[in-house]
Amino acid sequence: MQGIRRKLYARRGRSALFAGLAALVAGALMFITGTSSAQAEPPAPPSAEEATTMLNGLTEETEGSSDGYDRDKFPHWSDQGDNCNTREAVLKRDGEGVETGNDCYPTSGSWPSPYDGETWTDPSDVDIDHVVPLAEAWRSGAADWTQDEREGFANDLDIAQLIAVTDNVNQSKGDKDPGEWMPPKSDYHCEYARMWIWVKDEYGMTVDSAEKGALSEALGTC
Repeated sequence: MQGIRRKLYARRGRSALFAGLAALVAGALMFITGTSSAQAEPPAPPSAEEATTMLNGLTEETEGSSDGYDRDKFPHWSDQGDNCNTREAVLKRDGEGVETGNDCYPTSGSWPSPYDGETWTDPSDVDIDHVVPLAEAWRSGAADWTQDEREGFANDLDIAQLIAVTDNVNQSKGDKDPGEWMPPKSDYHCEYARMWIWVKDEYGMTVDSAEKGALSEALGTC
């Protein structure tokens, strides 16, 4: 666990500079326009070749138990500054033409869902999906993390762990891994697998045999 923590802290330190620059740009836009609009896209996942290397490096073992799991052990949505919580920050980031009030809640915009290709104009129709679900993370190693580490995971904007998608599609996914569920839009399977593998590699989580097989198959579509 100490190795995982050192890796995470080093990455967050490197990300701080970029986050600060992004905040300066966003602040300038708000000063000029009086509104806040989407400024970025979800972090791009590694290439298929890099993801394959990551996948081969993950520990393969039978998925652990859900005993003791509770969503409250992964506190979210945390404060991200500028009156935004994590959900609102992702809505701003992933939407198109997003404008917000002073409370950071969207007043206009649209949200394309890469999972199914639908686009929504009401933020209530959009869920912020944890690419690797919280319960899946618990069964893959997070049961041994501290509460602070689980909160960091549940609100991580530095890697492709959070993404705005159609709410009922996210609900159909639940806590399933790629061996049990993949996005309805088949041409998104490559990117989804690359995102999933990146998150599991970054946090040192395990994969089970069916999950690894499904990820490998999805990478074959890239």
